[in-house]
Amino acid sequence: MSSLSLHNRWLQRLGDGMRRNAGVIRVLQWAVVLFYALLLVLPAFLPLPNSQARMLDNLTLLAQFLFWGIWWPFVLLSIVLFGRLWCGVLCPEGALSEWASQYGRGMGVPRWLRWGGWPTLAFCLTTLYGQLISVYDYAQAALLILGGSTLAAVLVGVLFVRGKRIWCRYLCPVSGVFALLARLAPVHFQVDEQRWQANAGPRLPPPNCAPLLDIRRMRGARDCHACGRCSGQRGAVQLIARSSNQEILESATHTPSPWDTRLLLFGVIGLAMGAFQWTVSPWFIALKQWLANWLVEHELLWPLQDNAPWWLLTHYPQLNDSFSWLDGFSIVVYLCGSALLLGGGLLILLRLAARLAGNPALYWPLSLCLTPLGGAGLFLGLSATTVKLLRFEGLLLDWVQPARATLLIAALGWSLLLASKLLAAQHIRGWRRCGASACLLLAVAAVGYGGWLQFWGWS
Repeated sequence: MSSLSLHNRWLQRLGDGMRRNAGVIRVLQWAVVLFYALLLVLPAFLPLPNSQARMLDNLTLLAQFLFWGIWWPFVLLSIVLFGRLWCGVLCPEGALSEWASQYGRGMGVPRWLRWGGWPTLAFCLTTLYGQLISVYDYAQAALLILGGSTLAAVLVGVLFVRGKRIWCRYLCPVSGVFALLARLAPVHFQVDEQRWQANAGPRLPPPNCAPLLDIRRMRGARDCHACGRCSGQRGAVQLIARSSNQEILESATHTPSPWDTRLLLFGVIGLAMGAFQWTVSPWFIALKQWLANWLVEHELLWPLQDNAPWWLLTHYPQLNDSFSWLDGFSIVVYLCGSALLLGGGLLILLRLAARLAGNPALYWPLSLCLTPLGGAGLFLGLSATTVKLLRFEGLLLDWVQPARATLLIAALGWSLLLASKLLAAQHIRGWRRCGASACLLLAVAAVGYGGWLQFWGWS
């Protein structure tokens, strides 16, 4: 093992302890499954809370806060801090899918299912559908989307490969996002391929890698679920500390999956920004008003009705919260426009930066430099629900805006630092270096401007 292992003995013991205590981890997984089921299912069958209800006296509001205010934002944060530990140790969908696969048909994985674009497509469609039915605000909508995803995970487990997590590897809507953010983790399971081939010991039973990874050739934290099952295998696998910049900077030596870049630019940044900001955007209001005027002028009035079922568009008339068909269409147009315009603009700037640097293939790693910004945007967007619910309870939270500014500025600086290090490694000078740097600065500034509009410019 590399000399780095000498300074990571306690992490090595932690990883080996995860392998030895697999039974404890399974108990923990089932506890999370139970908690997840209670949060997801029970509130969907309770009456909708009235305007006087509060978290401490209403289970639906409490579940909403725990699920969307605490659970999801801090799952994302955990990926940045610990890699995909959530996937391997705590995720209820993964645990259920693997459990179901032990009793399923055990079919092979068809070629169409291994297509690399499924996580990107699933993330985009889930995000879009979630906005149409107000998934953050209503328990029925959350049960429909997340419960449907869980049932799909179980079905995939029943059909394909016994004892594995095919859903997590190929289909999970957030697996692509987690793979992006895990690149920033300061810890990961490192594999020494030479020592693996030497097979020096200790002689341990072959581990069951649930996401079907080639452990011997595993590099970085992108795909590893950090479950600890392979820790210590052949004396070649151990949990170590590393620089949070390492994996992205090393991506310049090989071409990352193009779907990682597409998901980051068009999904995590472009689409997600539109999803988080449309409710406060004057551009959205202007779009909807223009469309409404056009419809009235042409005597097309049915799109102004709000008679869609709740599972298609938000429809809770008892709370004066219902979307018309025009609302739904406007949301789709705004979110898709945000994804295409912002994602497309970033793509052009990053490709131009790579060409100015004299290496068009540098586009892929330069794109990954925006990962800190994408992750910060998701965390800030999801935590906006946390802030909204706490303020509804009467808390002032004066520190929130300075904290948001600090996180956004830190993410901007981190992305610029990664990009500058990648350019420095190319040994380019003069006008090429200045031109590439200017393109990268514009790309980072565009994302930062979107965050400023959401939390300050339009607030």
